[in-house]
Amino acid sequence: MPDSHLTLISHPLCPFVQRAAIVLLEKGVSFERIDVDLTDKPDWFLALSPTGKVPLLKVEQENTENATLFESMVICEYLEETQSGRKLYAEDALSRAQQRAWIEYGTATLTEAWQFLNAKDRTTSDARLAAFREKLERLEEVVAAEPFFSGDAFGMVDAVYAPVFRYFDILDPEISQPIFEGLPRVTAWKKALAARESVIAAVGGDYAERFHQHLRQHKALLVD
Repeated sequence: MPDSHLTLISHPLCPFVQRAAIVLLEKGVSFERIDVDLTDKPDWFLALSPTGKVPLLKVEQENTENATLFESMVICEYLEETQSGRKLYAEDALSRAQQRAWIEYGTATLTEAWQFLNAKDRTTSDARLAAFREKLERLEEVVAAEPFFSGDAFGMVDAVYAPVFRYFDILDPEISQPIFEGLPRVTAWKKALAARESVIAAVGGDYAERFHQHLRQHKALLVD
C-alpha cells in the first residue's frame, strides 16, 4: 500500500483498543497513539467517531483523502490486509472462518468477564462469573495444547482474547486462580499471551493501577 501515517485513537483501559494495538505491534507498524477522555469527549473526536467509541484508526496517505476507520475488528482486518509481516489468519478459507467465529465468541466472553468484574452485588457477580466460566470451559475444548489458540503461531484470535485474560492477571490471585482451575489448556494459553511482547506493550505501564481505580470508582464488589 502507499506510504501512510497511522494514528490509533484510544482510551488507556479499552480492551477493544488493545486488539488493534496488538495487531499493529505484531505487524511491526509505526503508529501514533492518542488517548481521549471518554467521560468528556472532545468535539474533534465526536466528529470522527460515528459511535462515540474507541478505537479509531486515522489513515493518512499522500495524494489521497484521509480516512478514519471505526470498530476494532474492522481495523484489525484492514491491518491484516494492508500491512506486511506474518499473517494473523490461517491460509485456508475454512480455518479463517472458524477463527473469525471464535473471535465473535471472544466478544461474548469479554462481555461476561466485564460484567463480572464490574458487578456491584453478589447475585450479579455470581451469575456473571458462572457465565464466564462456561465460556472458558468451551474454550478449553478447542484451544490448542500450546502455546496459542491455533498452535505455535500467534494469531488474530489471540489478539482478541489477550485483553480479556489481562484482567485476571492483575486481580488478587485468591479471586482469579479458582476461576481457571481445572482448565489447563486455557490457563497455559493465558500465561503465553501475558508473556507476549505485543500484548505487554499494548497498554501503558500504569494499566493495572488505572484498572483498579476504575473498579473503585464504580464501587465494584471485587474491591469492597
